[in-house]
Amino acid sequence: MINREKYTIIIKEQAKSLGFDFCGISRAEKLVEEEPKLESWLKNGFHGKMAYMENHFDKRLDPTKLVPGAKSVVSLLYNYFPDEQAKPSYHKIARYAYGKDYHFVIKEKLKILLENLREEIGEIEGRVFVDSAPVMERQWAEKSGLGWIGKNTLLINKQQGSYFFLAELILDLDLKYDGPIKDYCGTCTKCLEACPTAAILDNGVLDASKCISYLTIELKDAIPAEFKGKMKNWVFGCDICQEVCPWNRFSKKHQEPAFNKTEGVKEVTDREYIEFTEEVFGQLFKDSPIKRTKYQGLKRNIDFIQKQPI
Repeated sequence: MINREKYTIIIKEQAKSLGFDFCGISRAEKLVEEEPKLESWLKNGFHGKMAYMENHFDKRLDPTKLVPGAKSVVSLLYNYFPDEQAKPSYHKIARYAYGKDYHFVIKEKLKILLENLREEIGEIEGRVFVDSAPVMERQWAEKSGLGWIGKNTLLINKQQGSYFFLAELILDLDLKYDGPIKDYCGTCTKCLEACPTAAILDNGVLDASKCISYLTIELKDAIPAEFKGKMKNWVFGCDICQEVCPWNRFSKKHQEPAFNKTEGVKEVTDREYIEFTEEVFGQLFKDSPIKRTKYQGLKRNIDFIQKQPI
């Protein structure tokens, strides 16, 4: 018991020292309640053409299949809320894409965290994850008390809202576990009402195939004509359901220099968005999450909204 408490304190202190805003811990076990929900979501085709979501079904639900001998899931939140919004522009990008690619920034911090823990605690077996493996990040963060999954299906933290990157350590270490908190969405339906493509269903389910983030990033085919006039000029991701969420009035400016706006985001004019070449795209967005769309994807998105009224 003493070691469990001691190790838990060490983990949370080390996480804080590396810039993680919140840290919660859960027992590594199968997410039994999530199984029928995930099965139904896939069966209804709400994952669109993200075929990879059908893979590793068992691993998504059971962290011990990802890390043999796992005893704990450490969930972490890293703030990305900017102090300055993107300049007024016809072309909108999600706030999380203002700075450098979070996968690399946070993955490096997780590796340092794991090494620091090994130095302080001893040999630990484990893996680090940040939006790159079959881990149900929001469910684990909710289970460990970092917030609740809102009606927009994002994790909402009571202290600071939802502008966070989620990350995990799955460890073979027995720790002191946190518990979930209540859902504070209440009767609010602002996110459902604001979603221009009706992607957020009234039962707390996201039809990702209609989500602007999916349409502008994950979808590799042409954007279906049914979404003409509904994209609200988003060319990479979308923040609408976060912008209208009352809990985001508590958002605080991030403290991570890597998430400050890159030159590409800062300097590109509306005309340049329309006219840039593949070479310029590579230069502007080489360290940005925006490169995920590739040149052709971003051009597709830009061309699609050009046909809409401003």
